[in-house]
Amino acid sequence: MIILVDTNIILDLFLQREPYAGEAQEIMTKCAEREFVGYLAAHSIPNLFYILRKNYSQSERRRLIKNLCDIFYISDLSAKKVISAIENEEFTDFEDCLQEECAVEAMADYIVTRNTDDYRSSRVKAVEPEEFLNLLQGN
Repeated sequence: MIILVDTNIILDLFLQREPYAGEAQEIMTKCAEREFVGYLAAHSIPNLFYILRKNYSQSERRRLIKNLCDIFYISDLSAKKVISAIENEEFTDFEDCLQEECAVEAMADYIVTRNTDDYRSSRVKAVEPEEFLNLLQGN
């Protein structure tokens, strides 16, 4: 199984946002243990580095990002993906559309996010962390 993990799930873990941090940790752990293949979109990396600046020093953020790159594959951005996302008027959020473009290229089975409503027109099914963990138990 292949998933793309949305930025908000990583933030749940690193910012210990309750009640979501536990599920985010479980997804990260299972990905690290290779129970499934996890991807992050390349643009999530600078977004995380910027957002986490209030909670972590630069060296801590560098370590966290390096660890993410050891756990997840990174789906790069290309002009083709950016243009496709710009031209896709089905999405109201450009960043979510980029996430979807990365998920499609990774041949992901799911996008794991807490914003499933933002992915109603996605070619890759979006599921909440709890639903994804339940799907894993069913396999």
